[in-house]
Amino acid sequence: MKAVTWHGKRDVRVEEVPDPAIKEANDAVIRVTSTGICGSDLHLYEVLGPFMAEGDILGHEPMGVVEEVGAGVSNLKPGDRVVIPFNISCGHCHMCGMQLYAQCETTQVREQGMGAALFGYTKLYGRVPGGQAEYLRVPEAQFGPIRVPDGPSDERFLYLSDVLPTSWQAVVYAEIPHGGSVTVFGLGPIGQMCARIARHLGHRVIGVDGITTRLEMARRHGIEVIDASDVHNVPDEIRERTSGRGTDSVIDAVGMEAHGSPAAKLAQTLTGLLPDAMAAPLMSNAGVDRLAALNQAIDSVRRGGVISIIGVYGGMTDPMPMLRMFDKGISLRMGQAHVKRWIPALMPLVTDDADPLGVMDLTTHRMPLDQAPQAYEMFQKKADGAVKVMLQP
Repeated sequence: MKAVTWHGKRDVRVEEVPDPAIKEANDAVIRVTSTGICGSDLHLYEVLGPFMAEGDILGHEPMGVVEEVGAGVSNLKPGDRVVIPFNISCGHCHMCGMQLYAQCETTQVREQGMGAALFGYTKLYGRVPGGQAEYLRVPEAQFGPIRVPDGPSDERFLYLSDVLPTSWQAVVYAEIPHGGSVTVFGLGPIGQMCARIARHLGHRVIGVDGITTRLEMARRHGIEVIDASDVHNVPDEIRERTSGRGTDSVIDAVGMEAHGSPAAKLAQTLTGLLPDAMAAPLMSNAGVDRLAALNQAIDSVRRGGVISIIGVYGGMTDPMPMLRMFDKGISLRMGQAHVKRWIPALMPLVTDDADPLGVMDLTTHRMPLDQAPQAYEMFQKKADGAVKVMLQP
C-alpha cells in the first residue's frame, strides 16, 4: 500500500509499504477513505524528529471502511464506516473507567513515561503506524472506532477523530461561566472549532490570530476577532473590550508553534540539527517551547479566571511566570483529548443537516495522498490560505 512516511526534518514521502494485517484478537484493519494533516503533525515535520525513525508512517486523523476484524471484535463487521480516534484506548481499564481515555493503562507507553499510545506519533507514544495511508491496523478495535452513518461525505465526520473532541474538551476545561467570555489564541483548525463550540454554547468569543484567511474564516462564523499583526498589545486590546478585566477564560490553541520568542526559536532550530542521540534528551529536559501565546493568555485572562491549554508543548523546563499566575489566582487545565468521552455530545451536531458547528467549512484543501509532501509544505508555510488539509487515498 501507499503511505506517508517520515525521513527527516521537512522530508516526508509517499512510499510503498507492507499492507497491515490482524496481529491481535482485538485488531481491525480499515481501508482509509480520508485522513487529515494535523497541526501537531507539523511538530514532527519541524521539531520532534529526534523521537522519529526513518520510515515511520504518519497521521492520526483517519476514517474509512472496515475490511477485517479480529476474533475478539464483536462490535464491528466488514463494510462498517468508522472514524478512528487519534488515541488508542481499551475502554475497560481503571483510567478508561474514569473516561480518561488518553491515559489508558492498557496502551500507556510506560517505557517513555507517557500516556496512551497514539497513531503515527513518535516513539514517545508507541510508534504505532499512522493513518495517512491506504490501510490502517487499528488496535483495541473492540472499543476505539466510532461508527458513523453511510451517506454524508467524509468531511461531515472526519473531525471526530481529533479536531472536534479536542476542541470540545478545551472549551469544557475552560470552565466559561454562563453567558461568560473566552479568548481563543490561535485560529488554526482547533482554534476555529473551539471558537465555534464556545459560541454555540452561548458564550462571547474573541479569536486572536495574525493570518488574514484564519481571521476571515472565524468572522464567517460570527466570531469577534483581533488581528494580532495589527494590534500593538493584544492583552491590552482584550482588556479594552472587557471593561478592563480580561475574559473569564482563555484557550491556548497555539502551543509550541507560537512566534515571539527568538531564544526558544533558536533552541528549537539548534535542537533539530543535533544528532538524535543528543537531541532527544535535550528536548526531554530543556526549555524549547516558544511561550508567547501562553504568556499572552496569562496576561489576558481576568483575575480568578481559567486557562485551557490545548496547543501541544514539548519542553520540560520552560519558565512560567508563577508569581503572576499565583497573584491573579489563575487555574490551568490541559491534556490530550479523551476522544470517546465527548462523542455523545458531538454526534448530534455533526449529523444535523444544519451543520451548527460548520464542519463543512473547515477544510480548505483536499488533495490526493500522492501529494502529501506538497500538502505538508503548504500547510507548514500557511500558503494558499491553508487552514486544514484533507488527504484522500
